[in-house]
Amino acid sequence: MLFLVGCQQQGFPVYRGYKMSPYTVRGVRYTPMGLSAALRYSEVGLASHYEAHGARGAIGQRLHRGQCYAAHRTLPLPCVVRITNLANGRSCRAEVRDRGPYIPGRLIDVSSAVAHELGFHRKGLERVRVDVLSVGDGPWKRTR
Repeated sequence: MLFLVGCQQQGFPVYRGYKMSPYTVRGVRYTPMGLSAALRYSEVGLASHYEAHGARGAIGQRLHRGQCYAAHRTLPLPCVVRITNLANGRSCRAEVRDRGPYIPGRLIDVSSAVAHELGFHRKGLERVRVDVLSVGDGPWKRTR
């Protein structure tokens, strides 16, 4: 279970199972998709990688080096996705815990650990397929 007590004290949002509230970044409003749409979600696009060691994701969890996490603009948080590198066929599971990427043309940002698993850490960008495996956590978890 995620920490729920310390979140409110530190000013971080507390969520119950899913975080699906609309938000605005640089004047653009994003509305996360519903649960049934998310469970059917499969899309191909560009992935980039980032490292957010020690930072907090959009649901308040700390992100650490070596973990398999990702950021997506409209999937409900948290959710588990399978990311497949279309150039070499390698795939990896990652938990979407953060929002982004906000660079046009990018589908998903992945942690450096995921980029290493998929074989594009040095390249920086790669064409991938993202498939949602489950949405939510604890008693709210829903699977495909």
